Amino acid sequence: MSLLAPARLRRRAAADRARSDRNPWRSLRYPSMRWWSVANLVSNAGTWMQLTVQNLLVLQVTGSAAMTGLSLAVQAGPGLLLGLFGGAVVDAWPRKLTAAVSQAALGAVAVVTAGLVAFDLLNVPTLLLLAAVTGVIATVDGPACALLGNDLVYTRDVPSAIALGSAVHSVGRLAGTALAGVAVVLFGTSAAFLANGLSFAFVAAVIPFLRLVDRARDPDAAPPPPAPEPAESRTAGARGAALAGTSPREGLSFFLRRPRLVALAAITGLSAVFGRNYTLTLAVLVTGPLAAGAGSFGTVSTALAVGGIVGALVAGVLQRPSVRLVAAMAGIGALLQVAAGLAPSLALLVLLVIPMAMVESVSDTAGTTVLQTDPPAHMRGRVLGVWRSLSTGWGLVGPPAMGLLMELAGARAALVLGGVLIAGASAAGLLVHGRRARTPVAVPAVAPAPGQVMASAA
Repeated sequence: MSLLAPARLRRRAAADRARSDRNPWRSLRYPSMRWWSVANLVSNAGTWMQLTVQNLLVLQVTGSAAMTGLSLAVQAGPGLLLGLFGGAVVDAWPRKLTAAVSQAALGAVAVVTAGLVAFDLLNVPTLLLLAAVTGVIATVDGPACALLGNDLVYTRDVPSAIALGSAVHSVGRLAGTALAGVAVVLFGTSAAFLANGLSFAFVAAVIPFLRLVDRARDPDAAPPPPAPEPAESRTAGARGAALAGTSPREGLSFFLRRPRLVALAAITGLSAVFGRNYTLTLAVLVTGPLAAGAGSFGTVSTALAVGGIVGALVAGVLQRPSVRLVAAMAGIGALLQVAAGLAPSLALLVLLVIPMAMVESVSDTAGTTVLQTDPPAHMRGRVLGVWRSLSTGWGLVGPPAMGLLMELAGARAALVLGGVLIAGASAAGLLVHGRRARTPVAVPAVAPAPGQVMASAA
């Protein structure tokens, strides 16, 4: 018995480690990730407080729905045009410094907006200028904060960190939307912008105290390329030279040479244009063919939020997601979308919406993990910059395209056609990948070196 006891203890320890590795909350074992999650919760709540009242404020200032749409386009435009340059900045500068400065800058813009609103000084040109400045800062802030979160955990725990971030985003959205109404009633519209500015300041204050993991101890990390000098030790002039040498074009070239990333972009873009515009497509379906009211769409929106949170918990179990998983999830989501388009009642639609949101959350987590771990560390900022440009593009194309399709074919037909297109593309991609995987790779015959011949003869 004494000889068997150590073996049982080793098996039990191995089982405990395996269960720990499947824990969706395992990234919270890192103290810095706990602080980062709290900071993100505060930031997301502040952001949604501002977003809840922002469009109404813009509409009040401009008096035009078209100008409201223009302000949104002005804010999104830099992501489309300058994403590559923002990613290059993230690769050239220290991650913590870049994230802290960008968060502080976004906070300053929000506080300035709050002051202008409070003193009734906000006009259309100033509004568009603030929107453009916010968009430019976001091209750096997005990839910097995303990669900083991943730098707080080991590679195998990155899916858990991303899933945790998704759950925090959903909770922050619910909290921010609720707090916005209270703040506006008690303190006025400017309070939402001020709260968002303070939330950015809180994140910027937390960042310097975060501890990055030691990649030398990360069992799944790729060895870093040799670097003559760490970024943190460079002088201002050396950093400028490094930024000049960190070409945005290199990021685009690298992205296009990686079949995994190209395939990920293709399936994600197709899903974004024809599948994920649920705030538009489901709203038209609920108020149109299903003949329900705005309150019923609120129920559908709640079901989407619940499914997203559950999906984030499921996605946290992932350890090594792949593009195949993204394609499979996209195909399943597309079939659920087809079923939603054919749903005869609101009750059935609500039941379908929950797994639709779950699948979307799992797919997003898997895709984001591939995107942020597949490239080498020194290229990740630029790869995320490419992705930001692409995602901004299909984010701008998707709603008008689906709106036009619904105008021409109706809400049900648009959902069905979009789902069939996505499912067909996903199935074709998986089939092609499967055939390539089964095709044996021919190894060319190579004549042995003389030393090898003598060794074998001996």
